[in-house]
Amino acid sequence: MKRFAAMFVGIIVTLLGLLWFLQGTGIIHLRPILCVANCEPITEPSLIWAVIGAVAFVAGVFLIRVGVRRKSSKS
Repeated sequence: MKRFAAMFVGIIVTLLGLLWFLQGTGIIHLRPILCVANCEPITEPSLIWAVIGAVAFVAGVFLIRVGVRRKSSKS
């Protein structure tokens, strides 16, 4: 169960990291979907979100690898 959880969370974090990186570099532009306060779309590249996205992407890949290694070590 831990293996599945690590892989599932890893996939979600990897996809979010990729999205944040692409938005931070200005490659894609998405309007806010669920806003709680004053939400405005990001209209220009943001170095902070590009870095956060890259870190999240690497962390997600690490979690996926941990899940895969647990599977192969038990077999």
